[in-house]
Amino acid sequence: MQYLPIGIQNFEDLRRKNFKYVDKTAIAYQLADSGKYYFLSRPRRFGKSLFLSTLEAYFQGKKELFQGLAIEQLEKDWIEYPILRLDLNTEKYQDSEALNAIIEYHLELWEKQLGIEAEGVTLGLRFMKIIQLAYEKTGKQVVILVDEYDKP
Repeated sequence: MQYLPIGIQNFEDLRRKNFKYVDKTAIAYQLADSGKYYFLSRPRRFGKSLFLSTLEAYFQGKKELFQGLAIEQLEKDWIEYPILRLDLNTEKYQDSEALNAIIEYHLELWEKQLGIEAEGVTLGLRFMKIIQLAYEKTGKQVVILVDEYDKP
């Protein structure tokens, strides 16, 4: 028996727990295969977070999650890319300090994962350094996913 995924925003949970899923993976493949930068804008509660989670699993190379879906037939390589996911849904953003704090949190997390230290530079320069180092360490393009970009 399959269940409706009410409130489920995580693709891996949705697939592993046998929820119903409207297959949008051919679109995910087409986006990844044909372009470089995308801005996804859809109404609230319209599946943006789930779609980003789907893209994240795809770029992590989690082939097993895509069995029986369109992308299984389209993708041949299943390469794992470095991913930087910034979720801006965790704060209320009453002022700019809240936004700076969440960005600082993510930068510290990524710096720790890459084994680098912040050198007292701006948030933008730190982000650029993280992207550059992730590329240098893996030799693969860095995937940047930003969720709830409109909340701040």
